[in-house]
Amino acid sequence: MTVNSLVTPAAVLPGPADLVYVLDDDEQLCLSLAWLLDSVHLRTECFTDADSFLAAFDPARPACLLLDVRMPHQGGFQVQEFLNGSDAVLPVVFVSAHGDIRMSVRALQQGAVDFLEKPYDPQHMVEVVQSALGLARERYAEQAERRALCSRLAALSGREREILRLVIAGRPSKSIARELDISLKTVDAHRGRIREKTAAESLGALVGDMLRCGLGQSEV
Repeated sequence: MTVNSLVTPAAVLPGPADLVYVLDDDEQLCLSLAWLLDSVHLRTECFTDADSFLAAFDPARPACLLLDVRMPHQGGFQVQEFLNGSDAVLPVVFVSAHGDIRMSVRALQQGAVDFLEKPYDPQHMVEVVQSALGLARERYAEQAERRALCSRLAALSGREREILRLVIAGRPSKSIARELDISLKTVDAHRGRIREKTAAESLGALVGDMLRCGLGQSEV
């Protein structure tokens, strides 16, 4: 066990487990949170400085972050800003002994899911963390779906992308054929190849998946 990376006994249990990052320069508070979450079988990795956390953070793994506001060198808002800039999707819960309305509003406006004051109520903390982990699983599933869809779209040719953009815009095949000066048969052939390359049941279903994942014409 080190000052910069404190791992609870739950962290060495075999098999998959929910992960909670704790970033706070108060080592005793880190240990207190770690043992509390370990009591409900949640894996915890604790850090007392931002650099150590950012070096260990795995953006591909579902997790949430309990984050202190005031820390030496790099505070909680700076860490939050870095995570937002790197498109990280892990839910952030601020925990501060010096919080005020202005701080909590800033944290929530920048995407934090909650702002708790120290000393915290243990049961409430557990409930907040469990809710954040549920949100994390949803976010990471959506992110994985989006990446998989983008990967399939990357296989399309330039002409197929052009036709798909027009399909997204709601244009029927006859209109697409006239605009691109190609035959209706050619349009239908391209539509078939788009379905095959993206493994879509239909172009309508593909467009629906794209919209659900936040992808539009500009991403094709």
